[in-house]
Amino acid sequence: MGPAEIVRFLKERVALFEGFAEEPLGRLVAASTVTTFEPNEAIIEFGEEGRFLGVLLEGEAEASIADDAGDRRQLGRLGPGSIFGEMSLMTGDRTVADVIGLTRATALLVPQRLFATVVATHPPALRLLARTLSERAKGYGEDVAKVALRRADDPYGLELRTPQPAKLLVINCGSSSLKYNLFDTADATRNARGIVERIGSDTARLVHRVGEDKQIRDLGRAGFAEAFAAIVGALTAKSGGVLGSLDEIAAVGHRVVHGGEHFSAATLLDDAVVREIEAVSPLAPLHNPANLTGIREARRLWPEAPHVAVFDTAFHHTLPEYAYLYGLPYELYEKQRIRRYGFHGTSHFYAALKAAQFLRRPFNSLEIVTCHLGNGASCCAVDHGRSVDTSMGLTPAEGLIMGTRAGDVDAGVLVHLMRSEKLGADQIDALVNKKSGLLGLSGVSNDMREIEEAAQSGNGRALSAFKAFAYRVRKYIGAYAAAMGGIDVVVFTGGIGQGSAHARSLACQGLDWMGIRVDEQRNRTARGFDEVCRISEDGAATEVLVVPADEERMIARETLRALSRQEVTLRIRAQEPLPVPIEVSAHHVHLAQAEVEALFGPGHQLKPRSELSQPGQFACEEQVNLVGPKGRIDRVRVLGPARKATQVEIAVTEQFKLGIVAPIRESGDVKGTPAVTLEGPAGKVALPEGVIAAMRHIHMAPEDALRYGVRDKYVVRVRVGGDRELIFGDVLVRVSPSYKLAMHLDTDEANAASIATGTPGYIDGVQAEA
Repeated sequence: MGPAEIVRFLKERVALFEGFAEEPLGRLVAASTVTTFEPNEAIIEFGEEGRFLGVLLEGEAEASIADDAGDRRQLGRLGPGSIFGEMSLMTGDRTVADVIGLTRATALLVPQRLFATVVATHPPALRLLARTLSERAKGYGEDVAKVALRRADDPYGLELRTPQPAKLLVINCGSSSLKYNLFDTADATRNARGIVERIGSDTARLVHRVGEDKQIRDLGRAGFAEAFAAIVGALTAKSGGVLGSLDEIAAVGHRVVHGGEHFSAATLLDDAVVREIEAVSPLAPLHNPANLTGIREARRLWPEAPHVAVFDTAFHHTLPEYAYLYGLPYELYEKQRIRRYGFHGTSHFYAALKAAQFLRRPFNSLEIVTCHLGNGASCCAVDHGRSVDTSMGLTPAEGLIMGTRAGDVDAGVLVHLMRSEKLGADQIDALVNKKSGLLGLSGVSNDMREIEEAAQSGNGRALSAFKAFAYRVRKYIGAYAAAMGGIDVVVFTGGIGQGSAHARSLACQGLDWMGIRVDEQRNRTARGFDEVCRISEDGAATEVLVVPADEERMIARETLRALSRQEVTLRIRAQEPLPVPIEVSAHHVHLAQAEVEALFGPGHQLKPRSELSQPGQFACEEQVNLVGPKGRIDRVRVLGPARKATQVEIAVTEQFKLGIVAPIRESGDVKGTPAVTLEGPAGKVALPEGVIAAMRHIHMAPEDALRYGVRDKYVVRVRVGGDRELIFGDVLVRVSPSYKLAMHLDTDEANAASIATGTPGYIDGVQAEA
């Protein structure tokens, strides 16, 4: 078909394009692609990001998916005029099915940009898309999504795939070293990495690698400007270079150790952000100034490329207040922001995502303890996708025993030493950060390999240091399992975590009662620097994995996502402000039918009292009492209809009344949450779990998501005007054809901000993508 024939075909045979004028349709066809695919050839493969809307022009195809056994299930048959690919474009989810030719077929592929700006802005087309999406979603069912997750090769974007080929540079600038990685998203064989060592001395040198090729160049005396010049030379060299010119760099990601409370995610760098990083530098005086030096030099060399700061502390911004506060006068937190911040966040996040990917389980369904063990070492509790505790504190000196850092120490010891040894602040700093840890305990080295050799040779202090190190890791694993109320996975990463089978084994000894059982043969033979390895026994309740660290790849991933968020945020702010109606949600209970009958009698059906804003949902006549370890809340409304699992939603201030601590979770995510007893007129039900404080969230239909420029599982900021104007962060977007547009806040938040049901909010920007 020629362009004019395709335009006529769209107008006459495709309901989606009814009502379109010929001129815009002609422009759409001209900017789209016509492609032919053969029988059994896939034009869309499941697990892909949505890239286009397809319209079948000729031939036949099917939407289908292969199950775990390889058997293919047909989800739908497509003929001329059928559309495909709309689900991933409208929801933001990856594709959950293959589209495969049954005969030789031809299709028009409308790019995502045109879909969003031309097709999805046409109201009749939008309504038809929403109806089609709803029908297909019901037909696919939950099992299809589960199979898609298990088969997806890159569900979390760690392979750095981009719509167009791009070269990303990652910079990690220390006080005397400069590490760099270049990622080519089109050709991984042209990735490069290297380091300039001993900057500021007379013996600086560059080590540059591309694949297995390694080059070493002595630089003599070199500062940071000379170090960057050497890196540029290596990247652009005729021999071993991977860049034709500096202009090929699409973006630069920078590691920044400390973001304070201000930065909760990777952030596009400008002069204001640089000033904010400078302002929190007193919290990381050895790291942030060096990071800023790298930022300034890189911005000078690549003035046109976007630069992104990726913060070690950002992953831990979800720590609850009770986990990050110290038992010091609260005024010290108010005035000096003295609190737990945590570090190694980029590594913990990467290791947890890789574990979820390896296990083929949703990241936000797992309770994970990640152990980053190296010269610097820390543990992190990752509860359903959120960091809820971590062993490092205000500085990296707290927590585990490290190479030269003491880790947890009674503060009274330091006061005693200041008095008895007349030590000043600088001497105490040097003691706990440079002279302690494995080095101070063993008297041998800060290198675990040398300590293990010495212990093997009978050195008693080295053996004590090794045992103390492993004991501290084991203690934190147990503590974090208690903090989360369970544990699914333990992950070891970092130089020691990947390299020392003995340290891993000893850290897990005695934890059989938690389901942690290490297979010693697997542990000894694990290739921890090359691939993700399972070292737990078959059938063990808790998985134990070794994950190769790759912080640089994670920085590149976060750089791409920050640029994507910025693009969406600018698009949102450029359009006419679209209000989101806010609804205030009081405490309530969702009941499964078994609990309905236990509380209200056999065969009882919930009685609607009033309709709610979400289609098909209603407040019930029925009420129950909540009974906790400390107290009770009476006459809590039940919402209908009955659900698959019972769930109780309360406000944060009500937790103390009941005597429990409910985590902030997405609705439906109740694993490992506190127990409570429900009282009804016909009986009681002791729930073993099920109490949450619901995340702030917005319900959206797919057409709403298109208008607002967001996708399912985005986390956004919402601005609310009025006398007490403020911005709510951490608002989860939930997209479904069955939803009606509304943002839900609990009574605590609404009362604090003087918000009533019906108050409009406005999406102000994107904090995180799915």
